[in-house]
Amino acid sequence: MPEELLSIAPLNWMAIACAMLCGAIIGLERQMLGKPVGIRTSVLVCLSTYIFVTISNSVAAQSTDPSRVIGQIITGVGFLGAGVMMSRDGLVVGVTSAAAIWILAAIGVTIASGFHVTAVKLAILAVAILVGVNKIEGTFGAMQRGVHRRLVGRKRRRQNGGHA
Repeated sequence: MPEELLSIAPLNWMAIACAMLCGAIIGLERQMLGKPVGIRTSVLVCLSTYIFVTISNSVAAQSTDPSRVIGQIITGVGFLGAGVMMSRDGLVVGVTSAAAIWILAAIGVTIASGFHVTAVKLAILAVAILVGVNKIEGTFGAMQRGVHRRLVGRKRRRQNGGHA
């Protein structure tokens, strides 16, 4: 098969695989907890951010400043994250999912900047934070005050069929 058919310049397959891996690392953790930002969303956010930045870098000499594109991605991802958050009975939920979208976009920019290994390390760090803080919250009663106590109480009521 001719190389031209496999070429996707200015994108490259290694970076695409890296974006998919990083998105899957974070998305798997989110999906296992039943959160709205699962594997598909995570892979697509990371991959699309990589694509936008890479394409803008390839045309930068012609017309645009790449930092402006990154700034617009940050704005767009902020709106996407805001769409994931919602208010339910006086509680704001989905903030962690919105933050996950934010880190996925940052990882996509990191990949587009050529730092593939760093991107994978950041994805692993993000999952370590998500899992680690979740375990700490479950272990220490002081971490379950305020909003977290009310959320845990609601989850328990739902699991018990609506009875406390």
